[in-house]
Amino acid sequence: MAKLKLDLHGLFSDGRAIESELNRIIQEALDKRISLVEIIPGKGSGQLKKSVVRFLEQKHIKNLYHRLEKDDKNFGRLLIHFRFPS
Repeated sequence: MAKLKLDLHGLFSDGRAIESELNRIIQEALDKRISLVEIIPGKGSGQLKKSVVRFLEQKHIKNLYHRLEKDDKNFGRLLIHFRFPS
């Protein structure tokens, strides 16, 4: 299974860059029909992860993917699952 990975460690203080990268990776997954995107906001204080989840839960963004998974084994990782018709 192909997947894309986005590490946000270097962008933690730039909200516009984070949103831009999230939009880019989602669009790339849709264009290439990749069913899994791994986002690494890192552990830290959890603020970046909360910000990423808030972005992903916006209605117009949420309509683009199938499911958002918060990895229970790795607090600093989110998985976005996409479903494509055969």
